Order: sequence, then structure tokens, then C-alpha cells
Amino acid sequence: MIHPSSSPPVTPYALKGVYKGILKVSVMLALTYALISGLASILPAADYRELPLLGNRVAVWIPAQLHLMFAAFVLGVPIFAVITEIIGAVTKERRYDELAREFTKLLAMAYTVTAVLGCMLLALLVLLYPKFVGYMSELFKPTWLLYIVLIFGEVIVAYLYWYGWDTMQGRYKKWHIALGVLVNLWGTALLFVADAWVTFMMSPSGIDEANHLVSLWDAVANHTWMPINIHRLLANVAFGGAIAAAYAAVRFLNASTDEERARFDWMGYVGSFIAIGAFIPLPFAGYWLGREIYQFSEQMGVSMMGGSFAWLWILQASLIGSLFFAANFYLWLGMGRIPGANRYTKFQVLMILVLALGFLTWATPRSIIATGGEMAAMGGSHHPFLGLFGVMAAKNTAVNLMILTTFMSFMMYRRGNRIPVVPWATVGKALQALVVAVAVGIVLFYGVYSYFVPSLVRIGFSVYQVSAVLGAMAVFVAIDIPLLKGAREIGAIQWGKIAPRAQYALFFMAIVFTLLMGLMGYIRSGIRQYWHVYGRVADESAHAYTMSHGSATLIVSGIVLVFLLLIAGVFALTARQKDKRGDAPAQVALAGEDAR
Repeated sequence: MIHPSSSPPVTPYALKGVYKGILKVSVMLALTYALISGLASILPAADYRELPLLGNRVAVWIPAQLHLMFAAFVLGVPIFAVITEIIGAVTKERRYDELAREFTKLLAMAYTVTAVLGCMLLALLVLLYPKFVGYMSELFKPTWLLYIVLIFGEVIVAYLYWYGWDTMQGRYKKWHIALGVLVNLWGTALLFVADAWVTFMMSPSGIDEANHLVSLWDAVANHTWMPINIHRLLANVAFGGAIAAAYAAVRFLNASTDEERARFDWMGYVGSFIAIGAFIPLPFAGYWLGREIYQFSEQMGVSMMGGSFAWLWILQASLIGSLFFAANFYLWLGMGRIPGANRYTKFQVLMILVLALGFLTWATPRSIIATGGEMAAMGGSHHPFLGLFGVMAAKNTAVNLMILTTFMSFMMYRRGNRIPVVPWATVGKALQALVVAVAVGIVLFYGVYSYFVPSLVRIGFSVYQVSAVLGAMAVFVAIDIPLLKGAREIGAIQWGKIAPRAQYALFFMAIVFTLLMGLMGYIRSGIRQYWHVYGRVADESAHAYTMSHGSATLIVSGIVLVFLLLIAGVFALTARQKDKRGDAPAQVALAGEDAR
């Protein structure tokens, strides 16, 4: 039982922050309701209302995607901010607490932008698609009410967490961490509720032949609900890490002192580590989602992977491949600040070769755009040699090897300035090499064997490849932790002593992550084609068609550009923001410290 005197003080400053947050959300919801009610009263009743020039689809698409991007950011950042704060509380090192605070500072303005975009999206949906929104509202009425409760709960806890940072220190630190955990629980609950609506539209269940609700839980827990929940959680963390790393890069390049450069160099590394760490298992969650889509509707699955959307996956492969290159490039440049890490330089040529071959394989299409004469010469639309690399057997093999290569870059970075001194060091390193070799062997074996079995059997082989890679990484780390215990240091990491061009790799990663979110958002929504709810409720508006890839990618690119401009504004306001104590945030000198 906790004694009342041990409870943290709720200061007027913290309460003022909470009131401010509640007021913001209340005003936005009230204005949105007033706008919708006012326009609905003067517009003629209709199942659909047409928006001139821009069109309904694009008008809803832009705020929807921007809202998802900001929501991913504000849901992802608190996860690693709280983890960082917990590390600081356990180790008693102030720099972790300051880093967590710096991460959290990015949220203040981002929350407001997210809410504004959400209200804009709601208004457009209700006004342009009144019949469909009415159907979904009636179907999911309890979850709408729950969503509103969760929004206010998230605001109250998030503002208490931010505004109570200073007062909840020392013996009250556990309360502050508890608030941070609660922020993440509320945010995850919001994500799960919203995903229920989105996934019902992809894989409806819980309704009868007349589309009436039979079971609310079945409608929520449909085929794709849990895969998308996991996929989005990982994506949010990866995306939040990448954007936070880009913010650190901006601050690093504008830093005027060595202490600032050291601080933001470390923040950039932590952000990139989080981004790539969450990104590595992301394709596996994507495979799970794809499998559930196929199980629900083979026609939808074929349209997604082998039909009109197939070429968009080539764009996705190019973007993801470039992410792997950027992550490894940043890590290899980062080794320049680690004494002794140059002994791993000899492996970089082999690792570049694996990444390059994997990238080429992943980006190779199955069907080549060719003239009639070229097809006749090839004997069909599939190239007799390159076509072999256009199937998922080759692509699964390539991506697993690229993931394993990137993981090894992280491990080399981690070991850069440390030499194991435990008596079993030689045996431990041999076991690690053996585990990686076995994983590579399993991935290659099933990749080649996939060409000799039916497609339904081949799909199952990806599970073995994924399990081998994840198992190898888990065993490698499990050996590495005790292996490096008490290791002899060649020298301390010199934070801030990194080439400025490394910061542009962080910018590049943030841009590519944003492009990926936009592209994959379009694919997920587009595979429903002319259905609001796939196979059940048709979209009968004038814009219910699948647009050309050129048009879609131009819209996605425009959305990404708008997001980057908005996030740049968030960066600028955050950089100018004073610490809540009235001064600039305390500088934590990291030069010479090992702050992995």
C-alpha cells in the first residue's frame, strides 16, 4: 500500500498544462461539430457530395495520410522516450533523462497538428461520404465513444507527463515513469480502436448477408486487425525514431559548441538505432499481414502482389533497399568516432556486396515492360534469367540476408572499442559465427528449394527463413552480452566527432520512411478498389476507381512534401522552445563517454 505522502505533488503548473490540453481538444471538437452541422444543414441531402476540382478521394486522402503520419510520430516517440527515461532511472545517469526530455519536447507541437488534421479528416468524411460514415458509425458506435474517451485520457496523461517532469523527480520519479507508461497504453489503445475500423473495411466480419451487425467483437477482431496492429506499432516506433534522428541532425549541424554536437550526435545515433531496430522485424509483420489478406480473399491478395499494384512493390523495394544502405552508411561513418573500430573495416566490402546483390534482387520485377518484339524474343513477358529473381522466393532470401547484414553492422559498432576478456571469448565468438553461418545456410537453402515446390508450399518456407534470422539474432545477442561484460576498452567513444555528411544520412532515412508510409498507405487502401467495405459495401461515388500509378505516386510525393514542411516547422519551434524551468536545456557532455 502506498502512503499518501509518497504521492507526487500536482503543481498548479502541471494542472495548467492539463487544462490547456483539454481546452485545445474540446475547442477543436466543438468547432468541427459546428462546421459539420452548419454545412450539413445548408447542403442538399445525398449519399455522396462531390467536391469540385480536387475531388472527394484526393480531398480525404491528403488529410488522412498526414494525420496518420503525425499520429505515428506522436505514438512512436513516447515509447522510446519512456524506455530511455527508465534506463536513466536505473543507471542514475542524468544524460538519459535529458535525452528522454529532448525526445518528448518534439511532441508538444506535434500533438496539436495531429488533432487539427484529425478534425479536418472527420469533417470531410462526414460531409462527402455521409451514407457510408453513417453506416460505420452505427456499426461501431461503442468504439466511437471509447475513442473519444481515450483521446481525452491521452491528453490528460500526456500533458501531466510533460508538465510534471521537473516536480516528479527524485523519490517521485517512479510516478513520472508510470505516467509515461500510461501515455503509451492509452496511445496503443487508440491505435487498436482506429485499426478496427480500417481493417473491417479490408476484411469485414461480424455482419450478416444484409450487412447488419451480428457480433461487434468479430467485426473488430477481423482477419487483418491484429497483423495491422503489430505492423503499425513497429512502424510507428521506426518512423518516430527516424524523425527524432532527423531533428537531432538539424541540431547537430546548427550546434555552436562541442557539448551541443556531442549531445545531438548521441541523440541522432539513438534515434537511428531505434528506427532500424524497429524496422528490422517490420517486413516479418508485413508477411503476416499479407498472409492474412490472402487467407481472407485470394483475389485481393493476387491483386495486391501480382496484379495492378505489383509495380508499386518494386518502388517499395527500392525505398527499403536504400534504407538499408543509409543505415549501414551511417553506422560505418559512426565507427570513425570509436577507437579500434577500424579493425572491422575489412568486412565492409563483403557487406556492401551482400546489400547490393540483395537490393538488385529485391527490385527486380517478375514481368518486364517490353515491346511485342522484345516479348517474342524472350518467349513471354518474363525474362528467361532475370524473371527468376522476380518471384518472392528470391526476394524473401534477399531481404533476410540484408537484415542479417545490417544486424551485423550494429554488432560491430557495439563491439567497436571493446575487446572481450572472459576466458571463453574465443569459443563465444566461434559460436556467434556458427549461428550466423547456420542462419545464412537455412535462408539460402529454402530460397533455392522454393523453386522446386508448388507456390502454396513455397509460401510456408518464408516462415523458416524468418525464424532462422530472428533466432540467430537472438542467440548472437544472448552470447554477446556476457561476452562483453568487463571488456577491455581501447578508448572511449568521441561523441560529436563524426563527419557532418552522416547527418544527411539521417535526413535521407527520415524522408524514405515518410515516402514508405505514404506508399504503403495507398496500397493498403487501394487494394479495396471500388469497395468501401471489401465485397460488401460498394463505393458508388464518381471517384470510385483505381488511379494510375503515376497519379498515385505524385499525390503521395505531394503529401510527403507537405508533411516534411510541417515537421520542419515543428523542429523550428521545438529548437526555439525554452526549458520549462526558464533556461535552455542542460547540456550533457558526452564526449569521451561510452553512451551506447
